[in-house]
Amino acid sequence: MNGEHASARIIEGYARGAKDLGADEVWAVEAHLEECRGCRDRLSAVVGAEVPAVASLVDTVWSGLEPRLAVTATMPRRRRRSARLSGWLTPAMAPWLAMVVGVTLLALLLDLVGTGFGQVSLVLLLAPVLPVLGVAASWSRGLDPAYELTASAPRAGLYLVLRRTAAVLAVVVPALLLAGWVTGVTAAQWLLPCLAFTTTTLALGGVVGVTRAAVWLMAGWAAVVVAPTVAAGRTPFVLRTDGMPVWGLVLLLGTGVVIARRGAYCVLGAHR
Repeated sequence: MNGEHASARIIEGYARGAKDLGADEVWAVEAHLEECRGCRDRLSAVVGAEVPAVASLVDTVWSGLEPRLAVTATMPRRRRRSARLSGWLTPAMAPWLAMVVGVTLLALLLDLVGTGFGQVSLVLLLAPVLPVLGVAASWSRGLDPAYELTASAPRAGLYLVLRRTAAVLAVVVPALLLAGWVTGVTAAQWLLPCLAFTTTTLALGGVVGVTRAAVWLMAGWAAVVVAPTVAAGRTPFVLRTDGMPVWGLVLLLGTGVVIARRGAYCVLGAHR
């Protein structure tokens, strides 16, 4: 492909079944065809002229889909909003996000009634890792029934990972803000660690799988921070304001790794 459009070689090779194209070329041309009507028209012309069997099959499939698409175009506004929302969430994410919000409310309740943890807020201890649960659910092979189709689609890479992560944060962060406001925990103490944990999960997820990365990080947080903090009864350094520069550095490093390894989210291994 050149800087703007697919070359004639790639268009013709794709029309014949992509047997002579590399995997990176196939992925690139599929992503480009989503955005470029001109290249789609060129592909259609090549298919019609050189692969009549495929053109006939497409016409047959289209004749069956057209009535259904007409019905979809006239669906009620509520169903259309639901269809748009499905581009950001998988069906499995809803109960997981509800669980995360429920854990936040439970931590808030325990803070209000007193838990015997001394000066440590349970909301503050859990806030950095709570979004990780939703991120793991949004990109998990076991929880997404369409993970193979999702991972093989042209737009399934970093773009989809960030959309689903943003959907998780849009639900979890307001709940944590409310809990922090009620308990007197400032957002500065947990928001930066929360974002740092999320980006670190995605960065490690490109290597070992997002779900595994989430489990490992939560286990490490529980062992290294939560357990000693509960035993000591005082807020640890990593959650005090003077520890925020460290979290800022972790956030920058995690973001850099995610960007550098953005191609890793296009393979099924990221769903582990």
